[in-house]
Amino acid sequence: MGKREQRTAASIVGGTMLIALVVALVFAQRVWSYPDRSHRPGDKQLVKVVIAKGMTPAGIARALADKDLLDHPSWFRFYTNERGTSQRIRAGQYTLSPSMTPRQMMDALLAGAPEEEVAVTIPEGKNIVEIAQLLGEAGVCPRADAEKAMRDPALLRTLAIAGETVEGYLYPDTYQFKPGTPASKVITRLVRRGREVYAELRVNHLAGVKMLKKLYDFDDEEIVLMASLVEKETARSEERPRIAGVFLNRLRLPTFVPHLLQTDPTIVYGCTVPAKKSEACKHWDGRIHRIHLDDKDNPYSTYAHEGLPPGPICNPGRAAIEAVMTPDATPYLYFVSKNDGTHYFSKTRAEHEAAVDKYQRHGGQ
Repeated sequence: MGKREQRTAASIVGGTMLIALVVALVFAQRVWSYPDRSHRPGDKQLVKVVIAKGMTPAGIARALADKDLLDHPSWFRFYTNERGTSQRIRAGQYTLSPSMTPRQMMDALLAGAPEEEVAVTIPEGKNIVEIAQLLGEAGVCPRADAEKAMRDPALLRTLAIAGETVEGYLYPDTYQFKPGTPASKVITRLVRRGREVYAELRVNHLAGVKMLKKLYDFDDEEIVLMASLVEKETARSEERPRIAGVFLNRLRLPTFVPHLLQTDPTIVYGCTVPAKKSEACKHWDGRIHRIHLDDKDNPYSTYAHEGLPPGPICNPGRAAIEAVMTPDATPYLYFVSKNDGTHYFSKTRAEHEAAVDKYQRHGGQ
């Protein structure tokens, strides 16, 4: 080979090596800068990706790439190993963006996914069985676990509730819980919220509370119980203090004997919620029949037993509790539904029977 050919060959070899070196340097620079280079800069869309417990760096890189959050998953795996963080990545559901750099994604995986919460609204007037169903449907805790906790004697002792269940003390409100929260913690929170509200109302209406104690020997438990009756009888705020006044008149006035409250929701409760039910309640079909009105084995029936039932029949809200603390000074002893969400109030049995004829027996005509 002549000198000219040698120089040409040397130039080709040198040029090839230079190109290879440049390519290698460019590649090395891209690999080196990879952790701080986002896959799609400016793309702010949010993508959810699940990192399972025990997932390998390769599996994590593949999961991110499958969601189009990064390119070169092998580089991400190399970066993970180089940082020595593969064992510290936390499982969970993450919300990431293609605009994030691999370093930002890795930082998020190491910090852990924020624990999402679910909202559950407890309406006024629901009983423990209904609330357990709401908690289950919302994904807060399984329905069966909730109902079991509501009847748990140990939890009742911890919460200083004397009854057989937490009925009456689960405050109606909207709550935020982590999915899978232990039922005992859920119940405890609802009870504590109820006690906060009750304590506030007690301070604001201390004169009424003292009156109830003096005239009816009502403690806090009886006030909550009476509030549960008022809650189930009406949703109209203006009627609650009046209905509370009617119930209190029936308990105290010597002219009203026997002292029967005669409120239908107590029969319904006794036939649907208690673990132990009367023989008549075992034939419950969703409607009150004569056997239920005459059922002395249903302790909740205020048709068969004088005075208050043995416990609350639902979980009352603020307005119902306040109505019992501030009842109307009313002469009324009776009320009947007018089928429009309101009630007709009467002073005498005869007036009441006429109202029943008008609004109930003759279909409100």
